[in-house]
Amino acid sequence: MLTHTSHLTRSPAAAAKRLEDAMRFAHRKAAEAKTHSPAAGLEIRPFVVPGISETSRAIPNHIARSGIFAPIRRGASIMHKETVFLSARNIQITGSGEQLSEDHADIWMHAMYLQTTSPAGQQPIVNRADFLRGIGRNTSGASYQWLHEGMKDLARFTLCIEARRPDGSAKYSFGMHPACRVLPMMGGFDYADGVYTLVIDPRWAQIFGNREYALIDWETRQKLRGNLARSLQRLIATSADTQQRYSLQWLKDRAHHTGHLRNFRAALLKALEELTDLNLIASPQIGLEKGREVASWVRNNGRSAS
Repeated sequence: MLTHTSHLTRSPAAAAKRLEDAMRFAHRKAAEAKTHSPAAGLEIRPFVVPGISETSRAIPNHIARSGIFAPIRRGASIMHKETVFLSARNIQITGSGEQLSEDHADIWMHAMYLQTTSPAGQQPIVNRADFLRGIGRNTSGASYQWLHEGMKDLARFTLCIEARRPDGSAKYSFGMHPACRVLPMMGGFDYADGVYTLVIDPRWAQIFGNREYALIDWETRQKLRGNLARSLQRLIATSADTQQRYSLQWLKDRAHHTGHLRNFRAALLKALEELTDLNLIASPQIGLEKGREVASWVRNNGRSAS
């Protein structure tokens, strides 16, 4: 008891010293936590995408060429866990989450456009009715619910992506290594009183900053009715080549089409006809090259890669 009492009755000066030391330790740990937080050291650069405007949207070429967004039918559910969406000498992309559709692509591209209209480091704030109108949708209750679900799907879908230069050095690498967190398609969103505050991961500015993106004619996209045609519009825009050709099997895999190749061929012909009617392409055809079926066309006035 005497020892315990002695401990409680140490001098006020000693108690003050202990408090000062504890406060100093707490401040130091807080500073260390901030320094080692995921956002620490991340340069907040202006989200500038030359060519993007009210009449055009942008999407990185690697994202547009992959099957991250696909012309899946409404209600289809495909779950991914570190699925390889693109693998080449200069790029590797894996993704996790529920398969994203062309509708999700519209939401995502419009959100990225809105980010370019906000000052560096600030989050876009947009009325949800204005957002829906911006992607060519009506403002019914069903559309509000559709938009909310789409936002959630994008926030839950994450990428691991690594791009390399011709000499093998890294352009950027997100989520591929333990020290770097995955990249969400959308960092999140807050909703209150009919207004969305969008959270766009600032690392997307770095991906767009390499000027490897496609510009999408927004008015034309809203005229396209078929999802496969909308998907092909994104693909066509990734290349400045006038003559373009892709194997049917590759196009089928990119579209996550699970039926027979003959069924996909019929859907592809219909999509190519729609793109021709809107003057995005000319002279579409499907033929054999080295024993494999290949679709080819001439790109007209579709927006091309920047």
